[in-house]
Amino acid sequence: MNDKTSSIDEIDNRLLALLQRDAGLSQRELAERVGLSQNACWRRLQRLTEAGVLQGSRAVIDAAALGLGLTVFVMIRTRHHDDAWARRFRARIESLPQITEFHRIGGEWDYMAKAVVGGMAGYDALYKQLIADMDLERVTGVFSMETIFEGRPLAPA
Repeated sequence: MNDKTSSIDEIDNRLLALLQRDAGLSQRELAERVGLSQNACWRRLQRLTEAGVLQGSRAVIDAAALGLGLTVFVMIRTRHHDDAWARRFRARIESLPQITEFHRIGGEWDYMAKAVVGGMAGYDALYKQLIADMDLERVTGVFSMETIFEGRPLAPA
């Protein structure tokens, strides 16, 4: 257990599960569902926020409704591993709004980025922006044919 999880109890876990399913629930609704007063619920939410457990809320948007129908997992192997290059590469990735997730990974590849684009032309444009002046060893795209699920709520530890 770390500092963030050492004081999380069953009521906190229930609050977190409710918020992951519907971050738009009012404090009154949350309090009722976990059997707390609104004030006690608010204090717990504040504590979870201050501890960094709760880090905001987001709307879930249908990418296809925006014309973004292709999800690509971009696998990247680099030639460089020094801090200066990594900072420059991270800045490049952060400048590309099509990339919705970015992970440094172990194994055959060094990084994996999840990109959501309009189609193959959108991926090609992203690919060209990604590789420009970065001296990457290898880049390949793995195309999602179907999303089985995503954004699944986290289970308690």
